[in-house]
Amino acid sequence: MVFSSNVFLFLFLPVFLGLYYVSGNRYRNLLLLVASYIFYAWWRVDFLALFAGVTLWNYWIGLKVGAAGVRTKPAQRWLLLGVGVDLCILGYFKYANFGVDSLNAIMTSMGLEPFILTHVLLPIGISFYIFESISYIIDVYRGDTPATRNLIDFAAFVAIFPHLIAGPVLRFKDLVDQFNNRTHTLDKFSEGCTRFMQGFIKKVFIADTLAVVADHCFALQNPTTGDAWLGALAYTAQLYFDFSGYSDMAIGLGLMMGFRFMENFKQPYISQSITEFWRRWHISLSTWLRDYLYITLGGNRKGTFNTYRNLFLTMLLGGLWHGANFTYIIWGAWHGLWLAIERALGLDTNPQRFNPVKWAFTFLLVVVGWVIFRAENLHVAARMYGAMFSFGDWQLSENNSAQLTGLQVATLVVAYLTLAFFGLRDFYRNAAPKQAPRTPVQVNADGSLGLDWTRVMTRALVLLLFAASVLKLSAQSYSPFLYFQF
Repeated sequence: MVFSSNVFLFLFLPVFLGLYYVSGNRYRNLLLLVASYIFYAWWRVDFLALFAGVTLWNYWIGLKVGAAGVRTKPAQRWLLLGVGVDLCILGYFKYANFGVDSLNAIMTSMGLEPFILTHVLLPIGISFYIFESISYIIDVYRGDTPATRNLIDFAAFVAIFPHLIAGPVLRFKDLVDQFNNRTHTLDKFSEGCTRFMQGFIKKVFIADTLAVVADHCFALQNPTTGDAWLGALAYTAQLYFDFSGYSDMAIGLGLMMGFRFMENFKQPYISQSITEFWRRWHISLSTWLRDYLYITLGGNRKGTFNTYRNLFLTMLLGGLWHGANFTYIIWGAWHGLWLAIERALGLDTNPQRFNPVKWAFTFLLVVVGWVIFRAENLHVAARMYGAMFSFGDWQLSENNSAQLTGLQVATLVVAYLTLAFFGLRDFYRNAAPKQAPRTPVQVNADGSLGLDWTRVMTRALVLLLFAASVLKLSAQSYSPFLYFQF
């Protein structure tokens, strides 16, 4: 089941919210757990057992680590056991096919018989719930959160359906208080509805339209320079609107239930360095990698060379986390290399003013990286790069021109205008003094109440676009979120 589907919008969500709000506080976490398991089992019932097993394992390990004491040797042994089993589970399901295929390619080249392994199906969302489970037992070991004895709350944290399939990557220590005591207000529910609709519009109106353009360009056997750059720019926008749209919907659903999740995107394409990009893109994953991998490797505490090495390795492993493919490894290495270069040149600070040259160079690096991230294999990536940087024919091929529609071109233009407007607005807002948040109802100078018509009209426009998006969803074919594959 996905958020952008009629069964979720008109069956699952209304039924769940109705039951949720008629239930007492005592039963809401249990209801959330049951609903989340139904949401997950809608995809495949058999993998629900694995999901529940991972949850029970980390709950038990957390109790053992907590009982052994903060940062003690016995606690460390329990921690290593827990993390080891988690990584073995992730490694088997996510990397077994890749490992066997790579080994068979080597053996075949040497004239040896290849291994035969039944294809291993990747359980949806496994990367996210494994990382969340690992962060919990590490936090217990570090003393950042006590080991919980409430199995229902812990299981609901791991399974909570708004973020289950594609993040944000949440941490138990950040949500434990909200599981015990969260507020449910009309303002919060209204904010959640608006946020959900914004994400839905991003996904259905923009990302799904651009997906057709990107898929066609990457499938061309002999792309021109124009085809390749069109595909790269279409995918750059598609990925952002798809993934940030999912995150918006997840955050919105959380607000409807009284939870406030962390932000996952902060206008990343306005960044003026790769370091800044990773402060703005997939923030929950980048901070996870920093706190649990980069710092564990030594961070910047063991000399200059080791700092560069740790940056590179963190991003290399971050690339591998995305999938079992050499394309992801190279993409991670690409970003790790530039993070190390920026650290060496002192370019990893937050910019105080907007520099178009730095922005353009950073955006180019990001787009170039997305090409290999999107490519099915190294051959496709090489074909796209060869066309992009041959600077040959900037005209679109006849095949591509015939497929491209005026709506797709208009959507691409609107996407980049939207990115530019909200990116620059975010940059200059952060540089300006902070102001109190505005609400639709304002208090006038004479003490009377008035409406903020700008906010009211904005929400009305969002509602109108959401309704149009639902109609478009009903007319188009199924289009899963891109990060479901991770």
